[in-house]
Amino acid sequence: MQKGIIIYGAGGHAKTVISLLRLLDWNIIGIIDDGVDKGKVVSGISVLGGAEILPELRTQGIENVVNAVGGIGNYLIRWRIFERLQQLNFRFPTLIHPSAFVEDTVTLADGIQVLAQSYISSESTIGFGTLINAGVIISHDGNIGKCVNLSPGALLAGEVTVEDFAQIGMGATINLEVKVGTRARIGNSAVVKKDVPADGRVYAGTVWPVVSGKVRPKDSEPYYRKIA
Repeated sequence: MQKGIIIYGAGGHAKTVISLLRLLDWNIIGIIDDGVDKGKVVSGISVLGGAEILPELRTQGIENVVNAVGGIGNYLIRWRIFERLQQLNFRFPTLIHPSAFVEDTVTLADGIQVLAQSYISSESTIGFGTLINAGVIISHDGNIGKCVNLSPGALLAGEVTVEDFAQIGMGATINLEVKVGTRARIGNSAVVKKDVPADGRVYAGTVWPVVSGKVRPKDSEPYYRKIA
């Protein structure tokens, strides 16, 4: 069995993380969550308390932690947890599901989660703390930044760049050589054929850029807008 590890976050994603850690034979010590009562059990693992007990755990020699807060819709929630844990010098092991396939030429930073049946192709680079959910495909020469969230079934063609803190929705398709800018959000099942600027949003079920003569069901809303 591997060393002990704690989980930060007791929500739905924590259940997935617990299953993954068990498959990888980690010793799960417990869960940290600021909004859940101490003693609550999630998938057989107890909540030990909130962030206030982290320094004590660290002095006890516990150094490994996994961030199980997804931060969908607000990347700052997930990122601030990473920052808090970094200040206490915790380590963030990269976790790869046994059914995922990562080519040997891929570069992985710390704190990455690669979930079931995902595939990362040759010469790709994945940044710190990125979440690659189930069934994601990252084709050759992908360049994925830090704390990116790739939802289940996202499909990225070759030479796609996804910059820091961007979020790609379920079943979204990103075409060859496209760049998705920092903090951009791509909705579920969207098709992205051209670059998306930083802080941009492509709505679920739409095609970016807008095709001439096509309108959204609510034509008062654009296909794309800047996030305020």
